[in-house]
Amino acid sequence: MPAKPYAPSHIGAVASSFTDLRLSGAVKSMLVEELCAELDRLVPRMEAETLAVDAERKTLDDASRTRLNYNRTRELMIDRLDALESVGSAAVQGAIEHLERHLATVLQHAADAAAADRVATVKERHLEAALTATAPVASDEARHAPVLGAEAVVEPEPLVVGSGGGMLTEGGLLSIAKSHAGMPVTLEAARELLDLYYMYVDQVEQDIMDEARYGKNPAAILEALGRMRSLMGLGWMRRMLRAAADDARERGYKRIDIEQIVNIDPFAEA
Repeated sequence: MPAKPYAPSHIGAVASSFTDLRLSGAVKSMLVEELCAELDRLVPRMEAETLAVDAERKTLDDASRTRLNYNRTRELMIDRLDALESVGSAAVQGAIEHLERHLATVLQHAADAAAADRVATVKERHLEAALTATAPVASDEARHAPVLGAEAVVEPEPLVVGSGGGMLTEGGLLSIAKSHAGMPVTLEAARELLDLYYMYVDQVEQDIMDEARYGKNPAAILEALGRMRSLMGLGWMRRMLRAAADDARERGYKRIDIEQIVNIDPFAEA
């Protein structure tokens, strides 16, 4: 007996994370068909990749990525529950994605520390420095406002780097858009913004290398390094999102679309 497709109401609830616009019943049904069609394309490819890695394997795997163990993560989460009794699949998947992002951030900081020492191996002191740099810091509001159970903390912003090593993804950009722009961003706009971001990163990296090799003005390389620090701290991304949001509001839109992104000069000064 074939599996039932997604319920249109469920797809509508998931889609609400990506847009503030209402979806008609027909659109929800069309999205169900599209996601099932995407599975038609995805599953055979994943199946072939899984068997290419292990011809004896009986369970579909993501051959292109090593993930944290699902069952072990779920058990560890259950051990840490207080008021609830069990952990749902969506919670486990969300926790795995969060943990992997955290791991990537810590390792990037540790790798930077190792590079600063001019060694090719991440050592204990490098990891300790990375853990210190990424440790949650209590916010000013949390220090002055009573919080039940524990003091609220603010996690550090994700490290963002160029040359293919970046960790800012379409999903990550969609999730931070509301906090930085005050409105959601369409997937097409997020993709365009990421393309612009990495283009800008590549340009700044090239400027730094050119100044280091051929430049005679120390102020120029300091300026380029300042731009790179802004990129890594999401300063450039905040500027782009806020400018796009201002344009969207002026046009009466409730979300940032690709139209807003392409009309902003990514090289303009903040």
